[in-house]
Amino acid sequence: MPVDVQKLKAMAPPTGLPFGFRKLGHVVLNVQDLERSTRFYTEVLGFRVSDVYDESMTAGGMVFLRCSSDHHSLALVGTGRAPSNRVDLNHVAFEAATLDELFRFREHLRKHGVKIIVHGRRRAGCQIAVEFFDPDNHHVELYWGLDQVGTDGRVRPREEWREFHSLEEAVDNPPPGQDTTLQDPTLRKSRDR
Repeated sequence: MPVDVQKLKAMAPPTGLPFGFRKLGHVVLNVQDLERSTRFYTEVLGFRVSDVYDESMTAGGMVFLRCSSDHHSLALVGTGRAPSNRVDLNHVAFEAATLDELFRFREHLRKHGVKIIVHGRRRAGCQIAVEFFDPDNHHVELYWGLDQVGTDGRVRPREEWREFHSLEEAVDNPPPGQDTTLQDPTLRKSRDR
């Protein structure tokens, strides 16, 4: 069935809902080897363990991981039977505090032999990102600079999107209003390899 862009863009919540969401709270992933995946998310990606359930509490065990002051942003459950085929969950994304961190993160992944599948800027949202697969083939993104939508509901027009396939190109070609000045310009030395 063809995608009706205008119809989808016109969809909105009904007025008067008695609740509202503040943010995405956390994501829970099924993994094949709980120890291996916990090692990846702590030692390579820098998450911290908040709590652990043994198998008496949850089949396969469960590890709660944090990247902020929230108790957990990510949880891993050791019930995965095979690598993810990404049929239901496309990817998980986490926000970096600075653009400089994104450059350092890309080099960190390379040093750990993590295959980077995308680095640069996508289209809608105009965030600059590094994307890769975790040990269970889950697609993970670290991004910076996601467009913010004000109370007027206006989003950046399509003509201002700037897609680029490297961090360097994304920095050199910002969309209007996005400041891509690096605090440490020497980070650019790691030009695409």
